[in-house]
Amino acid sequence: MGGCAGRRLSDSEGEEANPALRPPPQDRQGAHWKNAVGFWLLGLCNNFSYVVMLSAAHDILSHQRAPGNQSHVDPDPIPTSHNSSSRFDCNSVSTAAVLLADILPTLVIKLLAPLGLHLMPYSPRVLTSGVCAAGSFILVAFSHSVGISLCGVVLASISSGLGEVTFLSLTAFYPRAVISWWSSGTGGAGLLGALSYLGLTQAGLSPQHTLLSMLGVPALLLTSYFLLLTSPGPQDPGGEGEADTAARQPLINSEAPEWKPGSSSHLSLQERWTVFKGLLCYIVPLVLVYFAEYFINQGLFELLFFRNTFLSHAQQYRWYQMLYQAGVFASRSSLRCCRIRHTWALALLQCLNLAFLLADVWLSFLPSIYLVFLIILYEGLLGGAAYVNTFHNIALETSSEHREFAMATTCISDTLGISLSGLLALPLHDFLCQLS
Repeated sequence: MGGCAGRRLSDSEGEEANPALRPPPQDRQGAHWKNAVGFWLLGLCNNFSYVVMLSAAHDILSHQRAPGNQSHVDPDPIPTSHNSSSRFDCNSVSTAAVLLADILPTLVIKLLAPLGLHLMPYSPRVLTSGVCAAGSFILVAFSHSVGISLCGVVLASISSGLGEVTFLSLTAFYPRAVISWWSSGTGGAGLLGALSYLGLTQAGLSPQHTLLSMLGVPALLLTSYFLLLTSPGPQDPGGEGEADTAARQPLINSEAPEWKPGSSSHLSLQERWTVFKGLLCYIVPLVLVYFAEYFINQGLFELLFFRNTFLSHAQQYRWYQMLYQAGVFASRSSLRCCRIRHTWALALLQCLNLAFLLADVWLSFLPSIYLVFLIILYEGLLGGAAYVNTFHNIALETSSEHREFAMATTCISDTLGISLSGLLALPLHDFLCQLS
């Protein structure tokens, strides 16, 4: 790990120095696009259930379906648990409760990842992730209570957390360009997940049927990994012939990514500690960025309620989520045209964003919901830029033997920030709703 001030490498420098790692010319282009599309789809599918659960948070908490009536759910139910006299139109439980159910299992998985998760082969991890994602949609769709729905949200969290640490670690065995495609895919998951939930419910489909219609996404995740992504060649320079063959094979036909010489399983505790210290200049800003933006998303979105608009409270919440995810998608897809070295600047701007919106919740000085829409879009742009540039910079500055461990370790940053924001958003929600 070269540290935050380490030398930036060009995308092709490593390949030029070690041409044995490249596939033959006739296969290089095809393998490149298969891996690019593969990692984009993996990012899309991996984060999809997580995003949908956050988009459905208001519905999960404000509406408990009675047995036998699932097929006749109003897509914009009138909540029975609201404080209608409150200027915030508060739920009895903050949407941060859904955030915590959607993130704490991910936090546990990411904490364990650098310690021993790497010993588990990749394919079983991907299968587990896909099954949990499908289970989350089914459990929430057929749930009759908030408690059961939150169990479904936990499954979505397990799926997303296990998938993220798995696929980010896997990027260590591919060209660095796949990080940009993965990040763009995760941004696409945010936009398509929030937009599909918003669009289908706005069109009159019930939340239950909306969730069941998304069961094809976990199947696409498994298909992308086993049939589309090509197997990376061996890390050692002497394996050119085997690398050429592997570049043309789908993962379902190869054991290549399961055990890698030079992977993080061979690092000593001292080496891991040294790498971790070098990563702190990226971990800390990313924690702050995600703390600020998810404090806004799950702590303030529900309280940024405008009565003088044609949108209901539930519809306003869904629009906030969709616009945030649109900003994330745009910035996570921008690496080729805009690269940011100093990610701490993004953390500062996001914290200012939080302070401004918190002041508006308290003082109500913004006259129109459309101003809030613009601020939320800007919030998403900051968050997405912080994510993609952090992992891109780490990929440039870590050696090949440290990269898998560095990716798995740094991906805890967003989860830690989100978890802290959820813990603080819950008492803030109760405090403001009691005052109003």
